[in-house]
Amino acid sequence: MKPEDVKKIISTAIDREVEAYTFYHSVGEKVKDPALKSIFKELAGEEKKHREFLQNFLSKDIKKLHFEAKKDYKVGDSLPTPPLTPDMKPVEGLVIAIKKELEAMQMYTQLARLSTDTEQQLLFSQLANMERTHKARLEDLYTNMAFPESW
Repeated sequence: MKPEDVKKIISTAIDREVEAYTFYHSVGEKVKDPALKSIFKELAGEEKKHREFLQNFLSKDIKKLHFEAKKDYKVGDSLPTPPLTPDMKPVEGLVIAIKKELEAMQMYTQLARLSTDTEQQLLFSQLANMERTHKARLEDLYTNMAFPESW
Protein backbone atom coordinates (compact mmCIF):
# COMPACT_ATOMS: atom_id res chain seq x y z
CA MET A 1 0.00 0.00 0.00
CA LYS A 2 1.30 3.44 -0.85
CA PRO A 3 2.15 5.75 2.06
CA GLU A 4 -0.28 8.36 0.77
CA ASP A 5 -3.09 5.75 0.87
CA VAL A 6 -2.29 4.96 4.49
CA LYS A 7 -2.32 8.67 5.29
CA LYS A 8 -5.75 9.06 3.64
CA ILE A 9 -7.18 6.17 5.66
CA ILE A 10 -5.79 7.47 8.93
CA SER A 11 -6.87 11.02 8.10
CA THR A 12 -10.42 9.77 7.52
CA ALA A 13 -10.30 7.94 10.85
CA ILE A 14 -9.09 11.15 12.51
CA ASP A 15 -11.98 13.07 10.94
CA ARG A 16 -14.40 10.50 12.39
CA GLU A 17 -12.86 10.87 15.86
CA VAL A 18 -13.16 14.68 15.62
CA GLU A 19 -16.80 14.26 14.58
CA ALA A 20 -17.42 11.95 17.57
CA TYR A 21 -15.66 14.40 19.91
CA THR A 22 -17.81 17.27 18.63
CA PHE A 23 -20.95 15.20 19.07
CA TYR A 24 -20.14 14.10 22.63
CA HIS A 25 -18.96 17.57 23.64
CA SER A 26 -22.01 19.38 22.28
CA VAL A 27 -24.46 16.85 23.73
CA GLY A 28 -22.65 17.03 27.06
CA GLU A 29 -23.18 20.77 27.10
CA LYS A 30 -26.92 20.43 26.46
CA VAL A 31 -28.05 17.58 28.73
CA LYS A 32 -29.31 18.40 32.19
CA ASP A 33 -28.50 15.22 34.11
CA PRO A 34 -25.15 15.69 35.93
CA ALA A 35 -24.20 12.01 35.57
CA LEU A 36 -24.88 12.12 31.84
CA LYS A 37 -22.91 15.37 31.53
CA SER A 38 -19.99 13.58 33.16
CA ILE A 39 -20.28 10.55 30.88
CA PHE A 40 -20.37 12.67 27.72
CA LYS A 41 -17.45 14.77 28.96
CA GLU A 42 -15.48 11.57 29.52
CA LEU A 43 -16.47 10.23 26.09
CA ALA A 44 -15.39 13.49 24.45
CA GLY A 45 -12.06 13.17 26.24
CA GLU A 46 -11.69 9.59 24.99
CA GLU A 47 -12.37 10.65 21.42
CA LYS A 48 -9.74 13.37 21.77
CA LYS A 49 -7.24 10.71 22.90
CA HIS A 50 -8.23 8.50 19.97
CA ARG A 51 -7.57 11.39 17.58
CA GLU A 52 -4.14 11.97 19.11
CA PHE A 53 -3.45 8.24 18.97
CA LEU A 54 -4.34 8.11 15.27
CA GLN A 55 -2.30 11.23 14.55
CA ASN A 56 0.74 9.39 15.90
CA PHE A 57 0.13 6.67 13.26
CA LEU A 58 0.92 9.13 10.52
CA SER A 59 4.60 8.91 11.44
CA LYS A 60 4.78 5.11 11.93
CA ASP A 61 5.36 2.11 9.70
CA ILE A 62 2.03 0.41 8.96
CA LYS A 63 3.54 -3.06 9.48
CA LYS A 64 4.25 -2.21 13.12
CA LEU A 65 0.64 -1.41 14.01
CA HIS A 66 -1.07 -4.03 16.15
CA PHE A 67 -4.24 -4.11 18.22
CA GLU A 68 -5.58 -6.75 20.50
CA ALA A 69 -8.93 -7.99 19.21
CA LYS A 70 -11.59 -7.72 21.91
CA LYS A 71 -14.63 -9.93 21.99
CA ASP A 72 -17.78 -8.20 20.81
CA TYR A 73 -20.66 -9.29 23.04
CA LYS A 74 -23.16 -7.33 20.95
CA VAL A 75 -24.91 -6.01 24.06
CA GLY A 76 -25.96 -2.77 22.42
CA ASP A 77 -26.46 -3.99 18.85
CA SER A 78 -30.18 -4.71 19.16
CA LEU A 79 -31.06 -1.87 21.53
CA PRO A 80 -33.25 0.81 19.99
CA THR A 81 -31.52 4.17 19.67
CA PRO A 82 -33.17 6.61 22.06
CA PRO A 83 -33.94 10.16 20.98
CA LEU A 84 -31.24 12.72 21.67
CA THR A 85 -32.80 15.10 24.20
CA PRO A 86 -31.47 17.36 26.96
CA ASP A 87 -33.44 15.28 29.49
CA MET A 88 -32.23 11.85 28.44
CA LYS A 89 -31.06 9.40 31.10
CA PRO A 90 -27.41 8.30 31.42
CA VAL A 91 -28.26 4.81 30.16
CA GLU A 92 -29.81 6.34 27.03
CA GLY A 93 -26.68 8.41 26.46
CA LEU A 94 -24.57 5.26 26.65
CA VAL A 95 -26.80 3.54 24.09
CA ILE A 96 -26.23 6.43 21.67
CA ALA A 97 -22.46 6.22 22.26
CA ILE A 98 -22.49 2.42 21.76
CA LYS A 99 -24.35 2.88 18.46
CA LYS A 100 -21.75 5.42 17.26
CA GLU A 101 -18.87 3.03 18.07
CA LEU A 102 -20.78 0.17 16.40
CA GLU A 103 -21.16 2.23 13.21
CA ALA A 104 -17.44 3.02 13.15
CA MET A 105 -16.53 -0.63 13.82
CA GLN A 106 -18.83 -1.83 11.02
CA MET A 107 -17.47 0.76 8.59
CA TYR A 108 -13.85 -0.32 9.15
CA THR A 109 -14.78 -4.02 9.04
CA GLN A 110 -16.55 -3.51 5.71
CA LEU A 111 -13.61 -1.56 4.30
CA ALA A 112 -11.27 -4.38 5.36
CA ARG A 113 -13.48 -6.93 3.59
CA LEU A 114 -13.68 -4.86 0.40
CA SER A 115 -9.98 -4.08 0.25
CA THR A 116 -7.82 -6.02 -2.18
CA ASP A 117 -4.55 -4.81 -0.63
CA THR A 118 -3.26 -6.94 2.28
CA GLU A 119 -1.70 -4.03 4.16
CA GLN A 120 -4.84 -1.96 3.74
CA GLN A 121 -6.94 -4.89 5.01
CA LEU A 122 -4.69 -5.09 8.06
CA LEU A 123 -5.01 -1.38 8.79
CA PHE A 124 -8.81 -1.42 8.48
CA SER A 125 -9.03 -4.56 10.62
CA GLN A 126 -6.91 -2.93 13.30
CA LEU A 127 -9.03 0.23 13.23
CA ALA A 128 -12.16 -1.95 13.55
CA ASN A 129 -10.58 -3.68 16.56
CA MET A 130 -9.87 -0.32 18.15
CA GLU A 131 -13.53 0.67 17.75
CA ARG A 132 -14.62 -2.75 19.06
CA THR A 133 -12.57 -2.08 22.20
CA HIS A 134 -14.29 1.30 22.66
CA LYS A 135 -17.69 -0.35 22.18
CA ALA A 136 -16.89 -3.10 24.69
CA ARG A 137 -15.94 -0.53 27.31
CA LEU A 138 -19.16 1.39 26.78
CA GLU A 139 -21.17 -1.83 26.91
CA ASP A 140 -19.56 -2.66 30.26
CA LEU A 141 -20.69 0.74 31.56
CA TYR A 142 -24.16 0.21 30.10
CA THR A 143 -24.52 -3.25 31.66
CA ASN A 144 -23.51 -1.94 35.06
CA MET A 145 -25.97 0.98 34.83
CA ALA A 146 -28.90 -0.83 33.21
CA PHE A 147 -28.66 -4.02 35.28
CA PRO A 148 -27.22 -3.10 38.70
CA GLU A 149 -26.81 -5.96 41.13
CA SER A 150 -29.11 -5.99 44.07
CA TRP A 151 -28.30 -7.89 47.26
